[in-house]
Amino acid sequence: MFDFEAVYEAKSVAHAVELRVRHPEAKILAGGSDILIETRAGKLAGCSVISIFKLDELRGVSMDGDGTLRIGALTSFSHLTRDPLIGRCIKVLGEAAGTAGGPQLRNIGTIGGNVCNGVTSADTASTLMAWDAVMEYAGPRGVRRAPMREHYVKAGVVAIAPDEILTSILIPRDSYERCFGCYIKYAMRGAMDIATLGCSVNVRLSGDLGTVERMRAAYGVAAPVPVRGFSAESVANGQPVSPETINSAAAAALSDVNPRSSWRASRELRLQLAEELTRRAFRESVIRAGGIL
Repeated sequence: MFDFEAVYEAKSVAHAVELRVRHPEAKILAGGSDILIETRAGKLAGCSVISIFKLDELRGVSMDGDGTLRIGALTSFSHLTRDPLIGRCIKVLGEAAGTAGGPQLRNIGTIGGNVCNGVTSADTASTLMAWDAVMEYAGPRGVRRAPMREHYVKAGVVAIAPDEILTSILIPRDSYERCFGCYIKYAMRGAMDIATLGCSVNVRLSGDLGTVERMRAAYGVAAPVPVRGFSAESVANGQPVSPETINSAAAAALSDVNPRSSWRASRELRLQLAEELTRRAFRESVIRAGGIL
């Protein structure tokens, strides 16, 4: 049994918003892989929850008329790893989802929960940020959209208003078209572990595959929240596909991150990882895009 003061079950998105307005202190229960553990551990004992678990309209991946990829907030990690649209448009997101926890967690954990708990180690967050994801929220004032960079406020805090819920994560067509990416999760174990540092890179090459038309990078556990690698990107964009470009971007990544020391790893190790993982993920992205190094 779980120590909840009250459990409210949403029947629709509109009903979930209504419940949020009436019970702004209640926690949103999606898959429950975070909240149920914290409740059983006593950290959230006695809290109220609004369950959105049965809102099937928030599950799955689809494409809007303008080519925008729409990922429902309740879509599980397992779904992402095998969804054909994800495989065709942004395969690296499925790969990143496949690194989360073990099979049980991937079956129940949701992409919405992964980015709404506000932790910097979320395995899908850096990839979503590197692909210019847009958050779509529903509230009493209607639908609101915001770039993912505005979603994260500080460690453990996201920009969802007390009367809103996250309904979808959007990837605009220009963000994935002709783009190829790679996510590398460095952890102490090969599975069932939190990232020591995560790096997601993607590239779009020129028609002749000789120039980096656009490179984007983002990092997890490299700052209090997931961060974009704008310095690395500016060094790489418009440059020839070459080891020199890759190495320069990797070195520039050190200006984008600000990791801390913890019991998992020192700041110095995380800085080394940020540079090396940028190098490796950038190189692999170029290769996946058809570039020759």
